[in-house]
Amino acid sequence: MTVRLGVLDVGSNTIHLQVMDAHSGARPSPTTNFKVELRLTQFLNKSGTLSSEGITALHKAIASAVAHANENNVDEVIAFATSAVRDAKNSAEIIQEINERHQIDLQILTGDEEARMTFLAVRRWFGWSAGKLLMLDIGGGSLEIASGVDENPEATLSLPLGAARLTRDFLSGDPYSVKDVKFLEDYVVNNLEDQLSATLRSHDAHHFVATSKTFRTLARLSGYWFNDNPKYLEIANLEAMTAKLAVMSDKARAELPGVSASRAQQIVAGAIVARAVMDVLDIERVEICPWALREGIVLRRLDWLEG
Repeated sequence: MTVRLGVLDVGSNTIHLQVMDAHSGARPSPTTNFKVELRLTQFLNKSGTLSSEGITALHKAIASAVAHANENNVDEVIAFATSAVRDAKNSAEIIQEINERHQIDLQILTGDEEARMTFLAVRRWFGWSAGKLLMLDIGGGSLEIASGVDENPEATLSLPLGAARLTRDFLSGDPYSVKDVKFLEDYVVNNLEDQLSATLRSHDAHHFVATSKTFRTLARLSGYWFNDNPKYLEIANLEAMTAKLAVMSDKARAELPGVSASRAQQIVAGAIVARAVMDVLDIERVEICPWALREGIVLRRLDWLEG
């Protein structure tokens, strides 16, 4: 039986509703989507709470997304929130109010759950023949890493190294100063060195995969600047791109293919994290996977319906 699912992703960068027709054993088929760019990390104040302005904007975006879901006759809205809401000290009150006002069941994903759901999507996309996978995912608020041979990874890690978060906390000015960029580079490497488990360090993976918007944008830029296949991202090209992007103005970055005005600021931090994690894990090239967290959520839901 085919069901129409509305997957509502309350992320750190965007509120994104993806409507998909799906049934067990088949590839989920996207039908329509609705997106509101809302940098929730910018509304986190010094006390760690999401501001009233941010909460108001969040309600408005979710109301529009739910209306779009209803207009497209979804059977169920699967709603989840990631890093920005997860880290807010007032997240419990925010979630309760959202669910009561909009009649949905918004759940907060832990970093581990986010990594596991994304890994499931990657495994289903590439299949068993890909062998042991190592997956990287840079979001607006966090970095997720997962590795394993099955659909459930044997090791996961979620760190607050998202591109929007790091841009807000470490980078200012236009263009960014050399000092700030260097400080951020050191900060990211030190975090990775401190937090990576022995299992992830000695991953012995057969296939290295990257997902989501930051990596897709970087791969597109690699194709533009170096005539590389945009389905892949080489660390050698990434190193050169990071240096080029860091000295450009926001306007110049926004004029690059595939870089929206809203992403122009944070692509530098995203490149720094991508380069650092690939370097620390000794990865020379990643393959870009078109499936990520939302597809993983749908696949897990279908598994549950079948069971």
